[in-house]
Amino acid sequence: MTAFKKAYGYITRVKDEQVQILVFRHKDIPEAGIQIPKGTVHENEDTYDAMIREIQEETGIQHFEVKELLAEDFWENVDGAMHHRYFYKVVCKKTADEWSHNPSGGGAEKGLTFQFFWISSEKDVELIRGHGDYLTKVLD
Repeated sequence: MTAFKKAYGYITRVKDEQVQILVFRHKDIPEAGIQIPKGTVHENEDTYDAMIREIQEETGIQHFEVKELLAEDFWENVDGAMHHRYFYKVVCKKTADEWSHNPSGGGAEKGLTFQFFWISSEKDVELIRGHGDYLTKVLD
């Protein structure tokens, strides 16, 4: 079975001496849950480059630094598809506390609005299945 490559970004900032992680919800689709930025790696695309592209497309943030690959695994999605996942730590120094953004990647995201905000703890929100799997690596 072929696994789809997915790049996930734990986008971090430090505010009031506390590490925070960027998360978002779909403005008009509450059942989509709270997520971190991620996306499919294109054919012949490096996962690092995919992470940069996905952050820019999904969040609108242009100035950030991809620090390190935190984890890589194989994971079965609820639809039975296998995902080869790559989780990156990303640092962003200048951002608002909250904002909305219309993703620019097209496809299934065309016409959507993502509402971004920051969390400081795993207990702040419940992320959708699979998105919080390595959260402790950046919050500890």
